[in-house]
Amino acid sequence: MNSLKMSNFTSETEFLLMGFSDIRELQILYSFLLFLIYSAGLMGNLLIVIITTFDKRLHTPMYFFLRNLSMVDACYISITVPQASVYSLMNNRTISVTGCAAQVFLVILMACVEVTLLTVMARDRYVAICHPLHYPVIMSPRVCLQMTLTCLLTGLVYAAFHTGYTFRLSFCHSNVVHQFFCDIPSLLRISCSDTFSNKLSLLASALVVGAGCYAFIIASYVRTFSTVLKFPVKEDQKKAFSTCIPHISVVSLFLISGAYIYFQPPSDSESLKDIILSVFYTVIPPFMNPIIYSLWNKQIKDAMGIVMKSTILIKKKIKGCMDMVKFSSQNI
Repeated sequence: MNSLKMSNFTSETEFLLMGFSDIRELQILYSFLLFLIYSAGLMGNLLIVIITTFDKRLHTPMYFFLRNLSMVDACYISITVPQASVYSLMNNRTISVTGCAAQVFLVILMACVEVTLLTVMARDRYVAICHPLHYPVIMSPRVCLQMTLTCLLTGLVYAAFHTGYTFRLSFCHSNVVHQFFCDIPSLLRISCSDTFSNKLSLLASALVVGAGCYAFIIASYVRTFSTVLKFPVKEDQKKAFSTCIPHISVVSLFLISGAYIYFQPPSDSESLKDIILSVFYTVIPPFMNPIIYSLWNKQIKDAMGIVMKSTILIKKKIKGCMDMVKFSSQNI
């Protein structure tokens, strides 16, 4: 990484992304590790999508939002990790300006949709626990769909604004992006235009969306836990906590890591620390979410067990059929 030098950049045809290492053996190792993380994260999220889709017991608002969150996570981890893995393996770190803009747009879109979905999920838990009699009306299928579409629309507007506002700038100081993917803080760092308004709008929108959603989530869970602690039956308390704790863990992991990246003091140095911190923001949350929900949520664990047993049974039936066909062909 130290071999990459700052150079004049006037054509604006491509950017050069940073890698985790300049040592070829480590590049191959990092590529392999990224591929494993991506495969595990993608499979985990797709498994939750499949389970919550085909298990009729999980056709509730809570699992409807969890399914949407898993789909967002599968897309989120697919935006940066496969490309970084291929680039590290091929030792080719160039990305076109169009590709960079598309990556910025998609990363912001998925991050914003994830934050707003997590906020909606907090409200869902609040209504389910604090207003159980009115839950079917307040969280009706139509309302759930409207909330999901609102999250998507908010993300589209947010991503389109910041992507367009960033790529109106000139990038003549350098074409080296100090990151393993294109993100706005790294692009602002290499722009030769006045970026004060960009930084101000980014900070303001991050506070409104990120801090606003986090405050709403905290307020929801304060009221939710105050209600849960009043339950006379300990088993009911345990069941309520088992649906809330995974969500709190996911929210904290995503928002705290994201806030650390966007609110840390700017640095012009080619630091591996910045890249590693971005992994905790873009890679670890989508990778960890299925694990967190699988460990804490009994219904998800039970559904996974049923799916695994069904898969084993189907494999046995297929093997039995193949053995019968083989036996019949031998007799003929």
